[in-house]
Amino acid sequence: MKFSDIMRTTKDRIRQAVSFEALGVILSVPLAVFIFGFDLDKTSVLGIVGATMATAWNYAFNLMFDHGLKRMTGSTRKSLKTRLLHAFSFEAGLLVVFLPFITWWMDIGLVEALVVDFAFIAFYLVYAFVFTWCYDTIFPDDDASDRRRPA
Repeated sequence: MKFSDIMRTTKDRIRQAVSFEALGVILSVPLAVFIFGFDLDKTSVLGIVGATMATAWNYAFNLMFDHGLKRMTGSTRKSLKTRLLHAFSFEAGLLVVFLPFITWWMDIGLVEALVVDFAFIAFYLVYAFVFTWCYDTIFPDDDASDRRRPA
């Protein structure tokens, strides 16, 4: 069995990323408008820019992280400790990039922008868990499907 036989295709990964971000914006923007009382138009732009930044950062960060990990350890295998470092580093990097935009675009102070950013982080943590579970159920990859498990 080749490695590519058990992994998602590029087309599937693009479908997953686009559907994740599109649905995320559709759900998070009205929620942010309701919770924070922001203008829908400005919040929509915030959501779209945030999703675009997150997608670009995800690609760049994972590329850098995996290359650094391979250089340091000889492998891209991630222990629990490494996964925690990865998750927190990813969110910290996104915070550094997105926070100035939130402050500027929404014309709010740094503390309020932090609250908004942490609210988006909390939303996306729960949303990512639910979305990925649903996506994997609707579009299982060959390696994860029940038909590959011995009876």
